[in-house]
Amino acid sequence: MTAAASPVPALDRIRVGSAPDSWGVWFPDDSQQVPWQRFLDEVAEAGYEWIELGPYGYLPTDPARLTEEITRRNLTVSAGTIFTSLHRGPEIWDATWEHVSQVAELTRAMNAKHLVVIPSFWRDDKTAEIIEPPELTAEQWRHLSTGMERLGREVRERYGLDIVVHPHADTHIDGEENVARFLDATDSDLVNLCLDTGHYAYCGGDSVKLIETYGERIGYLHLKQVDPEILADVVKNGVPFGPAVKRGVMCEPPKGVPELEPVLAAAQKLDVDLFAIVEQDMYPCPPEQPFPIAERTRRFLRSCGA
Repeated sequence: MTAAASPVPALDRIRVGSAPDSWGVWFPDDSQQVPWQRFLDEVAEAGYEWIELGPYGYLPTDPARLTEEITRRNLTVSAGTIFTSLHRGPEIWDATWEHVSQVAELTRAMNAKHLVVIPSFWRDDKTAEIIEPPELTAEQWRHLSTGMERLGREVRERYGLDIVVHPHADTHIDGEENVARFLDATDSDLVNLCLDTGHYAYCGGDSVKLIETYGERIGYLHLKQVDPEILADVVKNGVPFGPAVKRGVMCEPPKGVPELEPVLAAAQKLDVDLFAIVEQDMYPCPPEQPFPIAERTRRFLRSCGA
């Protein structure tokens, strides 16, 4: 007689959602992307209740219309996303704030509480052209840290939102060394992290180790995996992120790394409420590809207790 299987622990502090990114959406308007109505229909049908706004302008930006569209599909917004180049110094602030204020207003109107902050790429995300040095100078690091602190302060004071900075491939906040340097240089009351498990693994980082080391700085999660064989070739040959995505470097869970069960367990131990938003970079992809993956991924996460 075999013993009964142990029940999967409930991850009751983790709120699972998805995002336009999992439907191949990288830009506000692009002929290779699915229409926003299809994204909303399919993300709801796949079993998700929380979504991100994605690139500003992809979903309707009129709060009344967007509220109507998501409410009738039983969806709720967890966060907006902004893009910044604060390492370039104070002269970039006004242009940054113009973008931030648009997204923050819509995010607040949706009753969400977070802005996911993605640092600017040092390689063009469409052409892969190198547009600035991949390493920051000491002065640029100071601009980046002080600029993010200012952003966190002003976003909270004006909109009541918290910023969570997203380490990302082909940006200056990427792997373990730069993430630690960034966290050590910023005030935890103003700036915390959106840990994207796929991007962190892509850049050589260990998500469980980061959660255990800097747990108080983890304010948000993106759940994502990388294909280790494709990643090895990408690293060996210096393939830019955009072309790597086209090769399928970001893969469907649980086929890649990191294993998500230990990541979720470590996050649960923090004993704080966290969003865990599924993303699988697939730009561009056939329009029929995302939905079945989204359904399977939701079932997999339920099997993990999420």
